[in-house]
Amino acid sequence: MDWLVSLFTSTDSVVHIALLYALVISVGIYLGRLKVAGISLGVTFVLFAGIVAGHFHFTGTPAVLTFMQDFGLILFVYCIGLQVGPGFFESFKKGGVQLNILAVSVVALNILVMLACFFIFFEPTKFNLAMMVGTLCGAITNTPGLGAATEALTQVFPADQIPAIASGYACAYPLGVVGIILSTIAIRFLCRVNLKQEEAQIEQERSENPHAKPHRMTLCVQNKYLDGKTILQLRDFLGREYVCTRLLHDGHVIIPNRETIVHLEDKLHIVCAEDDAEAVIAFIGPEEQIEWEEQDVPLVSRNILVTQPSMNGKTFGSLHFSSVYGVNVTRILRADMELFADRNLRMQVGDKIVVVGPEDAVDRVAKKMGNSVKRLAHPNLEILFIGIVVGLIFGALPISIPGMPIPVKLGLAGGPLCVAILLGRWGYKVKLVTYMSTSANLLLREVGLVLFLASVGIKAGASFVSTVVEGDGLMYVGCGFLITVLPILIVGVVGRLKYKINYFTLMGVIAGSTTDPPALAFANQTAGNDAPAVGYSTVYPLTMFLRILTGQVIILMLCALL
Repeated sequence: MDWLVSLFTSTDSVVHIALLYALVISVGIYLGRLKVAGISLGVTFVLFAGIVAGHFHFTGTPAVLTFMQDFGLILFVYCIGLQVGPGFFESFKKGGVQLNILAVSVVALNILVMLACFFIFFEPTKFNLAMMVGTLCGAITNTPGLGAATEALTQVFPADQIPAIASGYACAYPLGVVGIILSTIAIRFLCRVNLKQEEAQIEQERSENPHAKPHRMTLCVQNKYLDGKTILQLRDFLGREYVCTRLLHDGHVIIPNRETIVHLEDKLHIVCAEDDAEAVIAFIGPEEQIEWEEQDVPLVSRNILVTQPSMNGKTFGSLHFSSVYGVNVTRILRADMELFADRNLRMQVGDKIVVVGPEDAVDRVAKKMGNSVKRLAHPNLEILFIGIVVGLIFGALPISIPGMPIPVKLGLAGGPLCVAILLGRWGYKVKLVTYMSTSANLLLREVGLVLFLASVGIKAGASFVSTVVEGDGLMYVGCGFLITVLPILIVGVVGRLKYKINYFTLMGVIAGSTTDPPALAFANQTAGNDAPAVGYSTVYPLTMFLRILTGQVIILMLCALL
């Protein structure tokens, strides 16, 4: 049986390392699915499984553990950046500014409460500050922040004196998950929220942007001024964007283009933005009901998938669908959203465009767009590794800040994250297809996360008992709970009473400001509508970016001064 014993004890064996990670990750994932009062810790339980393994000396060589930890972190934050990149800058538009200000306020208050606890309850040393940063990450259930902070420690501490901040994280995390949910419940009672009234408000104010939501109608041309004018002239006169997909003239249906002449009593099938509909009707003429399928030209409407890399970043207006192909694009389906086909809107690989026209013309457009599910399912590995290379170089650049004793670096977490966000938003400008299917992104992200958590847990396991049980473990738990609850209560009450934000949206903002999926799941279950998801997705990109960078900044700036 010596061969079996050696699998668990020979730390320099490849089989031992593979067995170690497989056991820690599988046990952690399985236990993370167990629910207590409807709440589970999810994949974060891999950290606790790693701590147990490390405590009983089931570990690996330090170099291998460090590599797995850093590689997992890079993979995780880079995939997050690709996910949030396309919507990162758009999240600041219109009502998103107010919600993002509230989310940033939660981030700032989390840091202020953490610093207050540090100076009140602990001796002001670099070690204690680093442990409090770990506690901060656990209190807000933000694992990427823990990764970035852990990587930043290598710039401040000698290699043999790096604090095991995962211990502080592990102490604060369980109550962090519970505290976020309890805080949202407390806001409901403090502000005397009536859930039925909130739901009615959501129904009245639909989360969809009326300028992006497409509206379809058939109009009869009765404005005498339009007789003999072209479709392009109509659009220029009106000053509103719309698409005319079909025109009925003297009993015959045609697919109009920009040069098509319009006559009185012609019937136009129009697709425009919802809030432009009244203006279009007033300018052209009243609505009529026509069964277009019964007319003499066989037309089809088809969803076409954009998979051709050369189409990435092109505007709809630049492709001249109506004049070149004899079809019209009326809508775009993107990430479960239905958008009006504005000619200034840029296409992205992965979009579905709704094309109307003769069947042979629609087939030509489908060929031009790619329309290949197989191609879309194939991951773009080049963007993954090219982006990581650029991100690592960017993260290694020393940035000198006046008053700082050492240059600041974005590091293994901040560099790839920033580059991924920029590529996700503007990659098409350098001819890079940054699309990655949701399933592929989620798989790579989760693999990176569990590798990081397992590595951190295994490395922290040896000193976990002495740090938590014999040290300041209970103090970390208490401080973590204050870091979690106080900022949410303050910002939540202000957002509700001063800014009159819908409670369901506010629940999503709170979940997004802490990047906490269990809190979002609770909010969705409570609301029964998509308002929490809208609030969550609006603040999540900026919040995730700040959570990853703030831990690094605290350690690099304050630890260097202590």
